[in-house]
Amino acid sequence: MGVVGKGEFRVRVTKEEVVAAALPMQEHWLALSNLDLLLPPVDVGAFFCYENYPSISSLTVSEDNNGTTKKSHMVGTLKNALAQVLVSYYAFAGEVVNNSMGEPEVLCNNRGVDFVEAEADVALQSLNLYNPDESVEGKLVPRKKHGVLAVQATWLKCGGLVVACTFDHRIADAYSTNMFLVSWAETARPDNKPTISAQPSFRRSLLIPRRPPSIHPSLHDMYVPISNLPPPSPPEAEPESEPIISRIYSVNSEQLNRLQTLASSDGVKRTKLESFSAFIWKMVASASAVKTVKGEERFIAKMGVVVDGRKRLSNGDEKKEAIMSSYFGNVLSIPYGGETVEKLVEKPLTWVAKQVHEFLEVAVTEEHFLGLIDWVEQHRPVPGLSRIYCGSTKEEGPAFVVSSGQRFPESKVDFGWGKPVFASYHFPWGGDAGYVMPMPSPSGNGDWLVYMHLLKGHLEFMESQAPHFFRPFSWDSVLKQCH
Repeated sequence: MGVVGKGEFRVRVTKEEVVAAALPMQEHWLALSNLDLLLPPVDVGAFFCYENYPSISSLTVSEDNNGTTKKSHMVGTLKNALAQVLVSYYAFAGEVVNNSMGEPEVLCNNRGVDFVEAEADVALQSLNLYNPDESVEGKLVPRKKHGVLAVQATWLKCGGLVVACTFDHRIADAYSTNMFLVSWAETARPDNKPTISAQPSFRRSLLIPRRPPSIHPSLHDMYVPISNLPPPSPPEAEPESEPIISRIYSVNSEQLNRLQTLASSDGVKRTKLESFSAFIWKMVASASAVKTVKGEERFIAKMGVVVDGRKRLSNGDEKKEAIMSSYFGNVLSIPYGGETVEKLVEKPLTWVAKQVHEFLEVAVTEEHFLGLIDWVEQHRPVPGLSRIYCGSTKEEGPAFVVSSGQRFPESKVDFGWGKPVFASYHFPWGGDAGYVMPMPSPSGNGDWLVYMHLLKGHLEFMESQAPHFFRPFSWDSVLKQCH
């Protein structure tokens, strides 16, 4: 069948089909919540790399010289488990259709999930995952053409396997997708229990607006109706811009602990995420300062940090927290801060970390999320957008978002042939703002893997100024620690 990809290796698609839920369902509509409606139509990818473990060969199936039967068995396991888990996660088997107001909704019609099987002429340890633009994009992570979710299983030359998916961000945030991935893997394992551990809840009534609404003024600073945005400049008016590229780094736990110590002061201990975010903010500002010319010293560097509202909306109520913990959809807010490049460069890391803590503090309350639901309701059907994504980075300064992936469940996505030796989200979303996602290393030793989608010049600056911190991902250390 088709051949895709560029660069050092090629991927050949061997089979394409649609996997629907194993049980029939009555067609119905699933409205998006007000928090879902804040998301633009963008797709997010995630992928998991598995070695050709000896345990794979011990599967209770016969095997020919090419391993064809074993491969068929494993892919069959993935498909069968997917069909079963879609019974509970039925939104992933539907389609997004606009309603009469022009707002997106999910038509739960069991259209199914596009499932691609492929082969790549490269070994696992030869995958250059430091540069996912070349090794992952358009090759290992599928492009979603239809529906809400797409899946691809790619066999590697060494017998390893990459399982990847792409999902519509309007329907699910990372938390929801993590639930799905763990449930899919649980269903696939031969020792699986009769029921999955995380049954999703689609109760939109958990996120209904209040009557009367109550909207804090800070929300008008964080979000904007798209009707208030200036029209985009014609392409010919846009100056040539520096490319935004993706890279994956390994960050040592000792460096993270040291960074946390440097970011904390006066007896106040900052979290690792606050400390890391402050460091990235300062580095981006420093990289921008190097490139600024006379008259641009007042450039503003903006950074947002994604906050999950599930616990915040529970507000200490254990019963509500249990309900919210199974909620499937988007429960996110993106508070952000903006400071001059000059100030971020000159001030110590402790000061920058304090600014991060202060703008986060506004958004980690129940009232913030209830107010955000009300804000969206006030502007419907006009969609809203986080202000961190608005504006021209060329005219106003750099902007990026940090999204914590510390709950990324790579160790739990075991389909019956072992844990992945590498896993990452993949989000080259195409906008002007950058994106940073720190995730735990599969080694489980406190190290991080960090996916970064930033201006090429900014990444090059960081690598040159802090090579001890931003270490390009390599297989040597990861495989050694996983074995």
